[in-house]
Amino acid sequence: MAVTGFSEFELHIHLEEYPLVIGGTRDDCDEARDFLHRFIAARQFERNFILAEGIEILKAYLNCGLLHIDLEKPPPETQVRTLPITTAP
Repeated sequence: MAVTGFSEFELHIHLEEYPLVIGGTRDDCDEARDFLHRFIAARQFERNFILAEGIEILKAYLNCGLLHIDLEKPPPETQVRTLPITTAP
């Protein structure tokens, strides 16, 4: 996800059951300056992603304006049942 202009301190990621919420808030410290055009908007954002059941977040990191989130779906646990063998009545 491209989050150009945001630092890791201005971003937040939280997971509430299945929706993964990614948001950012920028402090506009350049309000005293006048700009002819600002290429990167200084506004907050929030995106929601619905994750499938069982998906785990391994890590998140910011690199060159891109937010990387590593996800993993662990293999399902196999259940082995032993069935008793009886004689026919």
